[in-house]
Amino acid sequence: MPHYGPIARLAKQIEASRRAEHFLVDEEEVAGLRRHGAAELHQICAEFVDSLNRKLAYDSVELSPPAFDPQAFRERDVNLIQISTQGRELQIVFQTTPQLFSTEKFLVPYVLEGEVRSYNQSMLDRFEIRNQSLFYCVNEETAHWLFYDWRAPRSVPLDSDLLASLMQKLF
Repeated sequence: MPHYGPIARLAKQIEASRRAEHFLVDEEEVAGLRRHGAAELHQICAEFVDSLNRKLAYDSVELSPPAFDPQAFRERDVNLIQISTQGRELQIVFQTTPQLFSTEKFLVPYVLEGEVRSYNQSMLDRFEIRNQSLFYCVNEETAHWLFYDWRAPRSVPLDSDLLASLMQKLF
């Protein structure tokens, strides 16, 4: 039997869902985990912007919002973090899953989902915006952001180096 056939994928999804259901049963716990995920995402972006700005002589990279406010986290709406410089933009949009957790779009259980959009003016002139998926994945011990590139199927942890490689493609 092939390891990547429909039955194998379904079995992996059932196992992932079972593991997630085991510990994500408390709505308050999930809400706290989501707020923590939003703060962690903003921190990753802030560290990227700070480290890049320390290396620049004149131009600066801007982060919006400049600080994370837990009260500003939108539980029932889209959240936005934007990194910009010289007309180049990285937009990170994310939101909660409709259920407490999901495995609908990604096999690893997640409680927040979103995407990184990257573009510059010449791309906008061609109606081109690059989108890659983000998921705040959870398991029994940890929670972390994973970046998923659907064009070259791969998932990697979201960090400053990944943000740098995404922004570098805009220059």
